[in-house]
Amino acid sequence: MHPGIAYATAAYTAWGLFPLYFRQLAAVPALEIITHRTLWSLVFVALVLLVRRQWAWLIPLARQPRLVAAAALSALLLATNWLIYVWAVNAGHVLDASLGYFILPLINVALGYAVLGERPRRGQWLAVALAACGVLWLTWQAGRVPWIGLAIALTFGGYGLLRKTAPLGALEGLAAETALLAPLAVALLAWWAWQGTAAWTHAGATELAWLVAAGPITAVPLLWFAAGARRVPLATMGLLQYISPSLQFLLGVGLLGESVQPARLAGFVLIWAALALFALEGAWQRRAAAA
Repeated sequence: MHPGIAYATAAYTAWGLFPLYFRQLAAVPALEIITHRTLWSLVFVALVLLVRRQWAWLIPLARQPRLVAAAALSALLLATNWLIYVWAVNAGHVLDASLGYFILPLINVALGYAVLGERPRRGQWLAVALAACGVLWLTWQAGRVPWIGLAIALTFGGYGLLRKTAPLGALEGLAAETALLAPLAVALLAWWAWQGTAAWTHAGATELAWLVAAGPITAVPLLWFAAGARRVPLATMGLLQYISPSLQFLLGVGLLGESVQPARLAGFVLIWAALALFALEGAWQRRAAAA
């Protein structure tokens, strides 16, 4: 398998299983979960950088305010995406969250076309059009603007674009983003502890273990994603991304007890058909190139 596609597939599969993890922390407020994700992710990537002795990137970063500003913007988009997603999962809106990641590929294709000058092939455009029909059908069936899904799609679409164009590698970029968010995370945790409202001060050993595990559970898929985003076009990343919401959809209906109407299910079928079409088109192109 192409290394970029392998990295992206691993990342999207991990994200598709995230609802199972966040349900273990249902008693913890979403914002507090995000602060722990930030701090423990920073600890994890710092340890990896320490083992690899990979610190040379800090000097040019400190000398280039534009790089710091870009990292701050991507950190803001990432934290906002995390917050909305965790809140949606713990509030029983897993299907609404999965809709956001169904919309995301369309955002990625649009950004790749408008910003990066990417030109998808005809078969890829057909797959995108089929997926767009599925998303429009789901929106129409819901009878309202899907604000949760749109917010998730726009924030992570912007984050993916910044990570693709950033000069920092996957590990360094995540270290910079979490380091910029860490002071705010520490301040919030200290304030909640002082107020006596911090969940972590009253948590048992199991819940504390789940909070600490947020570091590697968060960092590893993000590193896979960043590595994939730098190796394949955004259109390809966008359509591979359907792996994640499809898994979330199956978890929401099969394990977490959310209901879906048959009419809405038709929209998901259209999106899955788009993913199958994209995969077949890619296989045909590779066979033609080999021949």
